[in-house]
Amino acid sequence: MDITVRQTDRLEPEDSGTMPLVLVLDHLRSAYNVGNLFRIAEATRVSRIIACGYTAAPPHEKLAKTARGCDELVPCSVVERTEDAIVSLKAEGYRIYGVETVEGAKAYWDTKFVFPSVLVLGNEALGICKGALALCDEFVCLPALGRKNSINVGNCGAVVVFECLRQLLAGRRSLEDGHESL
Repeated sequence: MDITVRQTDRLEPEDSGTMPLVLVLDHLRSAYNVGNLFRIAEATRVSRIIACGYTAAPPHEKLAKTARGCDELVPCSVVERTEDAIVSLKAEGYRIYGVETVEGAKAYWDTKFVFPSVLVLGNEALGICKGALALCDEFVCLPALGRKNSINVGNCGAVVVFECLRQLLAGRRSLEDGHESL
């Protein structure tokens, strides 16, 4: 049995090199989750990660174990207060999306992302801190139908980041076809 692997929707080398998306990690407890997010960021060419509060940042042994080298490929900065990171990114023209299960959050599939974008991902148990919540422009969520209203932050981040990539690439295809962009 022959299996054909087809590469689709790859960003070309002549592109800017990164997706206009920043991940802001707000007080994540698990260095393994952070490492997983580095792998997702590298696979999708997220422009950078900002680790806030006590979120693990490179160099970190547990993070590196899960990141499998991606922690050396994705730029990362450390900012103590998540609010400061968000205010700075807003000043640079980013739209801030809190990935959170707050009232009024839209399902990620119903959200039309405006680039450049920031995804704020919160603490695994506590969510995004109150000060950072107040600074978000919009909220997106992964609807949860089970009794628990929470999904692992690395898995949640993967779903939303790949949706951002899908929308960005769909917008590029629309431009190539002469249609309206994002």
